[in-house]
Amino acid sequence: MTIPELFDCRDKVALVTGGGRGLGRIMATALAEAGADVVICSRAVEACQEAAEQIKKSGRKSMALALDVSNPENVDQVVLETIKAWGRIDILINNAGTSWGASALNMPLDAWHKVVETNLTGTFLMSQRVGREMVSRGSGKIINIASVAGLSGSPPEVLDAIGYSASKGGIIALTKDLAVKWGPYGITVNAVAPGFFPTKMSRVVLERHGDEILRHIPLGRFGTDDDLKGLIIFLSSKASDYMTGSIIVVDGGQQA
Repeated sequence: MTIPELFDCRDKVALVTGGGRGLGRIMATALAEAGADVVICSRAVEACQEAAEQIKKSGRKSMALALDVSNPENVDQVVLETIKAWGRIDILINNAGTSWGASALNMPLDAWHKVVETNLTGTFLMSQRVGREMVSRGSGKIINIASVAGLSGSPPEVLDAIGYSASKGGIIALTKDLAVKWGPYGITVNAVAPGFFPTKMSRVVLERHGDEILRHIPLGRFGTDDDLKGLIIFLSSKASDYMTGSIIVVDGGQQA
């Protein structure tokens, strides 16, 4: 195959959770630029609608749906609506996530549950439901969004969010296990572990500790849209067909 053919996502159907803003919107837009039709869903459905309209202007089809990834009935509804509209789901990006800043000694239990249920349980529920569709077709690409916070401990003066770190570590383990279990069905499961990208979720941390964080990033800058888009297209396309169970770190060298 030629290079354009390997990276071609034309006429693929992608579902992106948390796709209305931040990294999710970057990835949804990248998939549309590569030729995919994109379903964008999150609890912030207005932001999803804005992103979907932007994609439609580029000439691709898009649909915005309200989704709470921790709600199995809502997950089922979104998948069924996508299947009704397109007949299949080729690519799933599990990006929906949340965080809660508190020390490990004082983390409220209800906050812990909220973070873990959204980030980890939500990733599992979406993967399970979409995985059933992919198994029946014998192919599919699942991309989970983890974090460098799930790979090592974080200094509390920079990031004090034990629930977030634990949930992202769980996503890494989930990715590897699903890759082994679903590989025989033609499904690849990989994860991206971003470092610090300026988004709504990271804004407060970067405002308070941006200079300190930059001192530990060899490339000397935070991530940009273009640092993520190419990787997502690679993992969504035939170019990554022999790759599964991988955790790709995109952090400017922070974990090196």
